[in-house]
Amino acid sequence: MKVGIIVPYSWSYHGGVIEHAEQQARALQELGIKTRTIIGLDPPGLLTRLLHVRLGRDGGLPADVIPIGHSVVIPSNGSLANVIVNPAAFFRLRRILAEEEFDLLHLHEPAMPIPCVAALATAEAPLVGTFHASGALPLLGLAKALYGPLLNRLDARIAVSNVARETAERFFPGNYNIIPNGTPLPPRVNAGNRSNQVAFVGRHDRRKGLQVLLRAWPRIRSLTGARLRVIGADPAAVGKLQSQLALSRDGIDLLGQITDEALTLELLAAKVLVAPSLGNESFGMVLTRAFGCATPVIASDIPGYRAIVSPEAGRLVASGDAGPLADAVIDMLADERRRAACGAGARELAERRYSWEQIALRLATIYKRLLCPAPQKQKTPEHEPEASAV
Repeated sequence: MKVGIIVPYSWSYHGGVIEHAEQQARALQELGIKTRTIIGLDPPGLLTRLLHVRLGRDGGLPADVIPIGHSVVIPSNGSLANVIVNPAAFFRLRRILAEEEFDLLHLHEPAMPIPCVAALATAEAPLVGTFHASGALPLLGLAKALYGPLLNRLDARIAVSNVARETAERFFPGNYNIIPNGTPLPPRVNAGNRSNQVAFVGRHDRRKGLQVLLRAWPRIRSLTGARLRVIGADPAAVGKLQSQLALSRDGIDLLGQITDEALTLELLAAKVLVAPSLGNESFGMVLTRAFGCATPVIASDIPGYRAIVSPEAGRLVASGDAGPLADAVIDMLADERRRAACGAGARELAERRYSWEQIALRLATIYKRLLCPAPQKQKTPEHEPEASAV
């Protein structure tokens, strides 16, 4: 089986959908399924500097990735998405499909232009679509008006959560399977023996709520002595935010973008992950990533997180309020025995619900059903005469 994974964003910039697609490809390959990922690419150069406001990720393009062109920045869902809108991508995708001869295509955010729409319009192979986002999403309203009927070509629809399903159904009614985002599971974890560190992982988009955590931090720092490790957010932008809020920078390390391996090490060292998002989160991959590292979570009580953070793995607090957030972090760090037990519970939850091994098997089942449908049983006519004995 050969599966083409199509992502309408740029490989050059970190994002939840891109991370999901990369991990999906690895998990499917471990099952013996060949994959190629078709995705945008913005290599260093003048054009990329003109089209983008932030630095891209380091490293060379993986061998199983096929680039399909530059992206542009489009505001979406309280964030900045790097979307491929060049019409030339339509013809590139058609050529790629002809050359690769995929048995099946898996589209992420299938309503987004242009590669996914091109696949919906031209592909002959079965099509699976995964819907990730939640919120108002005016771009989906525009997609419905311009090419909504193309979404009916999907042979199977997946949503990563009930919140994502509700959003997708609002624009594109149909039957959706709920298959959550998976998470890597480091083989050796210890919920105890952690550094006195608190981790934040996310971009500096306002909806990620870093400003709430920065307001809560001086009290957390003074009462616990912990250090805050800010991962993913642009250090210059965070520094500007700190100046605007006139907050102390004591005990805060701004790491910026780090490698996947380094992120695992940071989460394995931290005593707790804080996710103070303000809303528009359909799932919260960073939460389950922490779970896999036996790191408990303190997160905002918003729909996308509410379905993930159970009492044995963390705690939910009111969104946007620095006071309860500080109280929760201080309380978590004050009782090491309870904190470690919460980390162990988080790991058990990750193994039970979010391992890529299980999720890849569920995806493979869907693929096989589409490629090898069960034969239809022929019904015997009600009044068919019985065969006479000879």
